[in-house]
Order: sequence, then C-alpha cells, then structure tokens
Amino acid sequence: MSLLPYVHFGRGIVCECAGASACPDGAANGTCSTQPGGYCFVAVEEVLDDAGLVVLERTAGCLPPDESGFMQCKSSQVPHQHPKVIECCEKDLCNRHLRPQLAEPPPSVPETPALLPTQAGPPVALVAVALGVALVAFLAAFWLLLRKRRGGCKRPPSPPAPAPLVDASSGSGSGLPLLVQRTVAKQIQMVESIGKGRYGEVWLARWRGEKVAVKVFFTTEEASWFRETEIYQTVLMRHENILGFIAADIKGTGSWTQMLLITDYHENGSLHDHLQAVVLDPPGLMAMAYSIVSGLAHLHMDIFGTKGKPAIAHRDIKSKNILVKRNGQCAIADFGLAVRYVAERHEVDIAPNTRVGTRRYMPPEVLDERLDVANFEAFKMADMYSLGLVLWEMCRRCATGDKAQYVEPYALPYHEWVPPDPSFEDMHAVVVQKGVRPPVPARWMGAEPLATLTTLMSECWHANPPVRLTALRVKKTLAKYHSDPAAKLV
Repeated sequence: MSLLPYVHFGRGIVCECAGASACPDGAANGTCSTQPGGYCFVAVEEVLDDAGLVVLERTAGCLPPDESGFMQCKSSQVPHQHPKVIECCEKDLCNRHLRPQLAEPPPSVPETPALLPTQAGPPVALVAVALGVALVAFLAAFWLLLRKRRGGCKRPPSPPAPAPLVDASSGSGSGLPLLVQRTVAKQIQMVESIGKGRYGEVWLARWRGEKVAVKVFFTTEEASWFRETEIYQTVLMRHENILGFIAADIKGTGSWTQMLLITDYHENGSLHDHLQAVVLDPPGLMAMAYSIVSGLAHLHMDIFGTKGKPAIAHRDIKSKNILVKRNGQCAIADFGLAVRYVAERHEVDIAPNTRVGTRRYMPPEVLDERLDVANFEAFKMADMYSLGLVLWEMCRRCATGDKAQYVEPYALPYHEWVPPDPSFEDMHAVVVQKGVRPPVPARWMGAEPLATLTTLMSECWHANPPVRLTALRVKKTLAKYHSDPAAKLV
C-alpha cells in the first residue's frame, strides 16, 4: 500500500461506504463525502460470525484529512489482534475498485523424512572441515580488525545539527511537522525504562542531546496510541500545564513493531510518586493545584475560529496521569481515553477503545452506568469529580501548624474502604450505594488555603453532576491564592 501525502487542497470527494460503523449516522450502504483533503478507504478484517466461524468483513467509507486519517491509512503496518488490512485512495468513488488482500501466513514446511540424517552423528571428516572453516574465518576477522585499528581510521564528520525545536514548530503548537516526526524514531536513543503500565512502557531517552520521554505502546493498545496522537495534534492544544508533545511514530520491521509517543521529560515523575516523597507548604500546594486546574480548564474550553480548538474531556484524571515539573507546577498527561466535542456537528467524538478509566477515580454516574454519552457536559463533570479526589490527595501532604508539624501520610482515595486494586463492584458499593467520600481531617478547616480547597473538592465530588463546579470556576477561586508559581518543599 502506498502512503498518501498528508496535505491536500480542493473540494471533498465522494466515497462508497459499506458497513454501519463506516456510513454516517449508521445509515445503510451508500456513499459519504469527505472534508477537503480526505481519503476513501476499504478495510478487510477477519471476524467471527454468529456460528463462531472466521469470515472476512469488508468495510468502506471516508476518512478525515487530518493526522488521524493518515495514520489509519498507515495502520496496515501495525499487527492487529485480528488480521486486518486497509487501503486508501483520493478520487471520487475510487474505493469501489480497491481489493485489499490479507497477507497469507507463511506455509509451514514439514520435515521430509528423506532429509533426515541416516546416521547417529555427522562423519568425523565433516566435523573437521567445519572446524577448519570456522578457525580460518575467525583469524581473517581478527586480522581485518587489527589492520583497521592500526590504520587509525577516523569517523566521518557528523552532519550539521538540525534546527532547534522552536524553529521546527508546526505552527499549531502541537508537536513537530509531520515529515520531521516520521524520522524521529530513527534518532531516538533509549536510555532506561522508567515506568510500566497496562498500556505499555515509558522510557527515558535522548534525542538531539536532550532528555525526552518515550511511551512505547503494546500492539494491543493501538487504539490508545491513535487517540493520544490525535488529541495531542489538535490545533491550539499546547499549554504549559499539558504535557508537551514532540512526535509520534511507528518503528519496526516485519517481525516486530513499536508504536512510539515522544514527549517532554519531567524528572520528578508523577504526582502520585512525588507526594510520597515530599511534604508541601501551603503556597506550594496552591501552585500545584492552580496549575492542574489551569490545564484542565484549557482542555475543557473550546476556541472558535478558522483554526479553533474543540473542547476535550480527559476521562482518566488521577495523580498517576499528572506529572510534576521542575518549577513545582504540574502537567496533565495520558490522553488515550479523551473525547472531543465537535461543535459544527453538535456531537461527541468518542474513539473506539477497549480501555476503561481507573475504577478508583470513577464518578458515581459512571459506576452506576447512568452517564449520558451523547452529552459532552457529562464527561466534563466526570473529570471534575476525579479532580476533587486528586485535590484531596494533595491536601493530605500539605503541612500546617506553627512548625509545619501536622501532615497526614500519603494515601489513595477510598484506601480505607476498598482493596489496592478495587473491582467495579467494590467501588459501586462504596461510592454509589453507601455514598462515601474521602474523610476531611479537622485541621484542614482551621487553616487556609486548605479550608478553601476542602470546600472546592466537596463541591467537585458531589453525587449530582450538574451541581459540580466547572474547571474555570475552580481556577478563578484558586487564582486569589496563587502568587508564587514555584512549589516549596519542607
């Protein structure tokens, strides 16, 4: 399959659509129209029918002109859980003539009895010849290496250093230009693994002499990689309190594939790990809290214009998905579950993904399966519930008193009621049936700004979603206390 250029101009094209998931609004087979620069596609995938037999399912339709459409055209390079192939084209009804074929598995070669040795062991003469050839090859390689060292061979001069990141910006504030991104994987030098989760592994790496973080996704998590790449490359996505995106790439050969997401590296790690190692003072607590809610407010906000930004809900806010920067502020990360609100069509863009959020941080309406997926405000209010739990974790680690002697040990929300890895039923029984919320120590109500944060978190984790505060409302309240952006550790 040839890769299509990313940028096109002109009108949209008309494509054949087949399959309820590919036709707009779940319509029957027919046609669909792309945006200018979009693609027509045909995909063939092995699926199981009602009788449990493997059959080939063909779908056709339209793909958007942005990076997500290009990446889906490229996705045949990634191994799938079920064999799948996709082809794209860019002319009216051109996908009617596409016939993508699944790669045939290599034939298994049975062992031929005639080729089996007839003797218990090889003849002595053959063994002697083999040893002699190996010895000659070893001596020849050793002689060549010695000659090369004596000759004092010099390395060829290094190519000129590429332009700095600022000069290579794509203009949208969301990573490098696409052509540059697709060469990054070859320039990355992995240093050490710094984290592992259900989605994959995070590595500290070096690129152009700078430290970067590389998120390597498991092949079963390709939907998360597609979605996170798509969200990061949203126009006007860049913000000082959202993890800085550098590039996304697919690296591999025919035998293995890695899906990479390259971002800024923050040596302090996640907020979850940071709070276990340090104790905050009130100004430092407010700096962190203000930065987190500023990033979330930017996500939730839609910006209208020629190149506007859609409103985005995170859907997995927790202390492990928030990174601590060197200046004491925080940055929100991990957008594999994020959803967007497409204002032009008044619909919620939910990417297909088998992942679910973290059960410990799920709001009551999600645990009770009452969340209205057609209402984008419901997703934003779910984020605010999770934010309230993160604020509670942070307040426990803020010292008060004349000598800053009062502070609670770090703990996860609901640690007293559920096991370390709670099930869906565990959380439902505690949060929905019993209506439990994390306890608030008495010292918080007698010291500012803990008293203000206590009020805010209580309103954020309210059982009724419409009653919860918005991210912008919380940001305005915290702005009164936010002065020094550098967190101070005691």
